[in-house]
Amino acid sequence: MSNPFTTALLQWYENHGRDLPWRHTTDPYPIWLSEVILQQTRIAQGTAYWERFMKQFPTVESLAAASEDEVLRLWQGLGYYSRARNLHAAAKQIVAMGSFPKNHEEIRRLKGVGDYTAAAIASFAFGLPHAAIDGNAYRVLARYFGIETPINTTIAKKEFAALAQQLLPNDRAADFNQAMMDFGATLCTPTSPQCSECPLAEGCDALHTHRTQVLPIKQKTVKMATRHFTFIYIRCQGETAIMRRPAGDIWQGLWQPLLIESTSDDKPMRIEDLPLDLNDANKAKLTLVATGVKHVLTHRIIMADFYLLEAPAKPSLPDGYLWIPEDQIDRYALPRLVERLVEAVK
Repeated sequence: MSNPFTTALLQWYENHGRDLPWRHTTDPYPIWLSEVILQQTRIAQGTAYWERFMKQFPTVESLAAASEDEVLRLWQGLGYYSRARNLHAAAKQIVAMGSFPKNHEEIRRLKGVGDYTAAAIASFAFGLPHAAIDGNAYRVLARYFGIETPINTTIAKKEFAALAQQLLPNDRAADFNQAMMDFGATLCTPTSPQCSECPLAEGCDALHTHRTQVLPIKQKTVKMATRHFTFIYIRCQGETAIMRRPAGDIWQGLWQPLLIESTSDDKPMRIEDLPLDLNDANKAKLTLVATGVKHVLTHRIIMADFYLLEAPAKPSLPDGYLWIPEDQIDRYALPRLVERLVEAVK
């Protein structure tokens, strides 16, 4: 016999579930692609990217055969670029395996695939009975059952996974997982949940104890560090200089202009402060384009200044820089912060 929670949730989903393009297939490739894109991304934005990826790379083989630059360029603007690199690496894994893995354990071994994504693909593509726990599921379950365990702890991960698995109907795993996502995204939202329209209101602990704004609980995390970047966009005879960011830091594999990182907000940059060997330095012109530009990432805050350096001759640059025509910079995958600099100097 179904749990009252599960019965009410599935009935709600039949009438209010979202119509999303990857829900019209059981092909694991487009389903997996949607799950990777939608990590840390809103549905409206993610759908447009999913459509572009499916158009350019309609099969996992075509994605695997692409260059990393092509994948990163198509991903540009979504952020969290490790997702794109993992996606590309996993596509190569799948091609090497001969076909998309068909069980939870093998799907979980794909690069960049965690517990949630593996469970989602297993249930959506293959109908396997695995509960997929995302942020929406944590919120819905914490509120309905009055769970106070901080959701960003290892204990909570096990507790919520066990509860969701217990509630999951084996014959409707995909519907249950999609219902939980849609319910949390549209009704049981982080702020201003629609409790008056909620079919689960009668049994909801958080509603009856006036804790909808308290649950779920998160353990406080460490304060984010701030980094200070000064970008120098060099313009010389219709060309500009860029370099690929190395491994081991943010934006790995993306391109950027000359970057000077400092420990704090320094005084305005002067031409003589630049780490460049400028020919005819007296004819070069350095212009401050924007200052104090704030860019927030998951674990740090970037404060950036943008400068435009117009030089009559190409300055000597450290190894790794590439001179390209300015009108071709859109062909390179850039961090969103650098995109803002390029837009400003154009």
